[in-house]
Amino acid sequence: MARKEDIELIKSRALHMLEAAKFHLKRRHYDLAAFMAEQAVQLFTKYKILELTGEMPRTHTIRHLFGILRELVGSKASIIDDYVEKKRSLFIRLEEAYIASRYLFRRYEKEETRELIEFSEEVIHFVSNIQV
Repeated sequence: MARKEDIELIKSRALHMLEAAKFHLKRRHYDLAAFMAEQAVQLFTKYKILELTGEMPRTHTIRHLFGILRELVGSKASIIDDYVEKKRSLFIRLEEAYIASRYLFRRYEKEETRELIEFSEEVIHFVSNIQV
């Protein structure tokens, strides 16, 4: 079972990653900014699961993490289902930033990166409001 301090550390790291994404966007490091935006969402979602269960999930796929959240909220699962369905293409693009940073010869442009960062902020807000 995770301690409250450990849970807050994960939350803090996620929010720092979001800030790092914005920092790198300003510096025109678009690939790194996109990657950090994905990391922020991934870690913030893990924080929420850790907060609810006391255990850290061992996956890095955001949509899989949302599947875990869906199971935890029970009767409110349709709210998560609707959100993921509505934002599916953005979730896929955000997950791609994780893969592209390691394995693909892909470059991100300013507007696409800005959109991913804005979406990351939106997802973090959505996840922070999930109640069980």
